[in-house]
Amino acid sequence: MLHRRSLLRGAGSVLLANAAIGQARAAPPGQVILPFGNGERPLVAYPGKRPLIQMTSRPPQLETPFSVFDESTITPNDAFFVRYHLAGLPNEIDPESFRLEIKGKVDKPLTLSLADIKAFDAEEITAVNQCSGNSRGFFEPRVAGGQLANGAMGCARWKGVPLKVVLDRAGVQAGARQVMFEGLDGPVLEKTPDFAKALDLDHARDGEVMLAYAMNGEDLPFLNGFPLRLVVPGYYGTYWLKHLNAITVLDTTFENFWMKTAYRIPANACACTEPGKTPTATVPINRFTIRSFITNIPDRGTVKAGADTVLRGIAFDGGYGISDVLISGDDGRNWTAAKLGRDEGRYAFRGWEASLRLPAGEHRLRVRALNRIGQSQPLEALWNPAGYLRNVVETTRVTAS
Repeated sequence: MLHRRSLLRGAGSVLLANAAIGQARAAPPGQVILPFGNGERPLVAYPGKRPLIQMTSRPPQLETPFSVFDESTITPNDAFFVRYHLAGLPNEIDPESFRLEIKGKVDKPLTLSLADIKAFDAEEITAVNQCSGNSRGFFEPRVAGGQLANGAMGCARWKGVPLKVVLDRAGVQAGARQVMFEGLDGPVLEKTPDFAKALDLDHARDGEVMLAYAMNGEDLPFLNGFPLRLVVPGYYGTYWLKHLNAITVLDTTFENFWMKTAYRIPANACACTEPGKTPTATVPINRFTIRSFITNIPDRGTVKAGADTVLRGIAFDGGYGISDVLISGDDGRNWTAAKLGRDEGRYAFRGWEASLRLPAGEHRLRVRALNRIGQSQPLEALWNPAGYLRNVVETTRVTAS
């Protein structure tokens, strides 16, 4: 299933990957401390990015500082988180010579230029991209993997062509079962499994899965997949392949390391196990769980006693849409409905605002969302050995004085 990873050179080549990685620089104040053990992280500025929280440098893994989510329900391109699995990034990408291959169980294999892709009728969708391991650092007991806080997520307006349109142009053959995706990044070591993912055919052809070439009105940033990436609304970011250059229609179930072994969750209703126990059966990670956050007051912050305290935040789920957000100022004993902000679409962050009057003393603020099919968040955190799907009702400790 391996495909070419040749360099794409030409007069129009843009943004060397070496520059994107090698010119990263520490930014004042230079460090943040995430709210769990061993949470010290450098703040680093990469080309095209404001200072972000660096988890690893090769490959680059960058978390968005949580304060960014109070700026807008749309995450700016320069603040959007970055996640790579493999360190072999393309050295340069020429949009003029870039090609996307559509092959496998199709009547008419296609090789499309970026101009060909842009010639299809464009569509836009506003959707959250969230890393599967977002919030893993908060798991108790701790689990292996990147120790992320809550910043490995972002919401953007994506522009491109529905995958269905391209697959229909190629002509999917009878008996096809899945569609597999590959990108220009690759492994450095021979024994490292190449990164590729697959979707069931019906999902790939649902009209919402997109080949995106623009993000928030601009070309995709290099570190977010230039010139083309897969957008899978409502699904975790492991499926959102960057630098996408090969699509293969299969008549089998794709079972590489990244589908059969990695990115698996317990095969039960809660996708959870008793802490420390291995699940008896697993399935590939798929749709987001519902989540909500307070964005304008940090944990262990201070507010004015007896005055109206304005709370702002965001909520989202896997595509059913947020119907309600509830706020508690007394650790969940009583709840007040928040006012929902503009609806940017069922896959987007939904802003909300509320006001509480807190007496002097210590308080635990809690925020809980509900979606349109009645799902909400658990009051106590669930556990699984991979550190996925965290969506407990969040608590923010404040002092009113």
